[in-house]
Amino acid sequence: MPVVGADLSERLVPDELWELAAPLLPSFAARPQGGGTPPCDERAVFTAVVYVLTSGRAWRHLPPTFGTSPATAHRRFTVWTEAGLWRRLHRAVLDELGARGEVDWTSAIVDTASVRAKRCPYGFRQAIAGVAG
Repeated sequence: MPVVGADLSERLVPDELWELAAPLLPSFAARPQGGGTPPCDERAVFTAVVYVLTSGRAWRHLPPTFGTSPATAHRRFTVWTEAGLWRRLHRAVLDELGARGEVDWTSAIVDTASVRAKRCPYGFRQAIAGVAG
């Protein structure tokens, strides 16, 4: 359990969420040559990452009470992101809620982004006009 207060830790990462997330975390193997720092508590690092993501604070402002350095939290976030953790965790949470009957799959909201169309190159426009005309 992280050094941060148990109340905050439980609100950020409830036991139910940790039970879903823990098996999805990539394992970190010890360096073959030895040395380095001892492994961090995975739940403490996960809680610190969730704190930064939900609070909007910069990594460098991560309070030391989480028991992990901002550099370690950011490095693990990067590794987890590249490993597809967040997508797989999202799916696991939806599957769990669906199994409990707590998700209404009869309606959905689709979110889109609008992107300005790029200007057509001059020669391409003439080629299109020649085909259409």
